[in-house]
Amino acid sequence: MTELLDLLRSPWPWWVGGPLIGLTVPLLLLIGNRAFGISSNLRHACAILLPDAVKPGFFRYDWRAQSWNLLFAAGLILGGTLAGLLLADPEPTRLSAAGAASVQELGVQVRPGLVPAELTDLSNPGVWLLLGVSGVLVGFGTRYGGGCTSGHAITGLSTLQLPSLIATVSFFAGGILSANLLLPLFMAVIR
Repeated sequence: MTELLDLLRSPWPWWVGGPLIGLTVPLLLLIGNRAFGISSNLRHACAILLPDAVKPGFFRYDWRAQSWNLLFAAGLILGGTLAGLLLADPEPTRLSAAGAASVQELGVQVRPGLVPAELTDLSNPGVWLLLGVSGVLVGFGTRYGGGCTSGHAITGLSTLQLPSLIATVSFFAGGILSANLLLPLFMAVIR
């Protein structure tokens, strides 16, 4: 059992992890004709939770037919929680010297962990502003692009859809602009 846990805790080479991730989506399409996309689960959740009296037409559909996707998302959350609790790497996260210097220029202290404490301090109104604006941008981009990065970049590109290529390039461009232009602005507000 210890050997299995050690195997699961250790980094896997790209030629193992990449095909496992990349082949999951085509298998879903081949086996059950099911398109993969995590962002659609937010629509399903709204369709489930909103009362019929106030539910817009966009949320009036048979969400039960997509319950497999909700189950898949629940499995991701459960698997991530179990992996974080049982398979966590005790070593601190390693950043390159250039990456650490870039983050420190923004006024963020580099400490062990993935998310800087400055960005999770909920007593700071600037953090709430950062979370709110980021959520609106991501939510708008997902809806405007007709799906999230997983749906477009994995499913859409694997089926050679031009709109998915455009959406994926746009997601990457937005990420680059956010990291280089918006994040420094937000860090100035948070400080």
